[in-house]
Amino acid sequence: MTPPEPISLDEFTIAARAWLSSVAEPRRTAQWGVGPDSVAVFENWTAEEERAETDRISAYEKVKYDAGWGALTWPEEYGGRGLPMSYALAFRHEEEAFDVPRRTEMFSVTQQLVAPAIAQWGTTEQRDHYVRAMLRTDLIACQLFSETEAGSDLAAVRTRAVERDGHWVLDGHKVWTSGAPVADIGVAVTRTDSSAAKHAGLTVFLVPMDAAGVTVRPIRQMTGGSSFNEVYLDGVELSDDMRLGPVGQGWKVALTVLAAERLDSGNLGLANADRAVDLARNLGRPLSELEQDLVADLVTRSYVQRLTGMRVAAALVSGVDPGPEASVGKLLATDTMARTSEVVRALLGPELAANTGGWGTWAWTEHLLGAPGYRIAGGTDEIQHNILAERVLGLPREPRP
Repeated sequence: MTPPEPISLDEFTIAARAWLSSVAEPRRTAQWGVGPDSVAVFENWTAEEERAETDRISAYEKVKYDAGWGALTWPEEYGGRGLPMSYALAFRHEEEAFDVPRRTEMFSVTQQLVAPAIAQWGTTEQRDHYVRAMLRTDLIACQLFSETEAGSDLAAVRTRAVERDGHWVLDGHKVWTSGAPVADIGVAVTRTDSSAAKHAGLTVFLVPMDAAGVTVRPIRQMTGGSSFNEVYLDGVELSDDMRLGPVGQGWKVALTVLAAERLDSGNLGLANADRAVDLARNLGRPLSELEQDLVADLVTRSYVQRLTGMRVAAALVSGVDPGPEASVGKLLATDTMARTSEVVRALLGPELAANTGGWGTWAWTEHLLGAPGYRIAGGTDEIQHNILAERVLGLPREPRP
């Protein structure tokens, strides 16, 4: 049987646009002063609102997957079409023009971080059970990586997994977990050998979030919301088929997830940077020279961030794993967020400190209070600086105890 002719990128784009128009209305150009003025970095949802929004996004992701647009670069065995990355980027660009639900962090974690890690490290049974379900969002995943005692050093985790009578028993405490209340599966990095070198004594497990001994506690942030959570693992019993990858190879499994996480962070903050520039245009007064300089600097830096994102995309399209660009993109994103806050503070002054009811003024407090968190999330700025210093500039490694 002769295989079908590959679809050209132009034909693909036309078909994607036609499908999107059949399920959604075109996105209207945002107008200043019209619609919601939220610029929150981390959403301030109640538990009920988070569940409702997750269900709404998941419903669209299922429709997209079932129509053949949800796993474009994946092989057919996972419901994909085996297309190059350029096709996935083209679809994403077309999708931006339509009023479809915007994915929260949980969906990129599930589809772009955890599903690929299971496809690479999982057993045949694990790949069959989890990968399709995660790509379709029948299952939602979260990361159980960070710990209060370990700081930014993932290899220093203290959550223990001990093998007993053919089962594993997990005890420990994870923190800064996004989406834990709505997740079905948590990917947990644990220590299984305390006598081995710290990178060699780690093992990764897939933890059902409804398992006995799993407790989720929201963390109240200074924005007033609870976007993150603590997760306690108290005597959680797992069968060995919930282990992801070989015993003692958890560091390599975790790096698979972290590499994808940094690739996905390069566009952070750009939408709010654009909103800050719109604020400058709609103040109703001339800008001072200092304000003009701050706004121009923000515009310039946001373009640099976009160009870096294009370099990452170009590397992916050519089949090359991006190197330092991912870390540079993460640093640029956090810098853009900080400079957006600086611009807004200069433009609004007292209007930012009290809720006057004005559109696009008080709402900025959620950005100012939330933006510093991204200097920690997804790999701290210090970690990114170390990666660039050691792997790109060839500087000596930071002293390690």
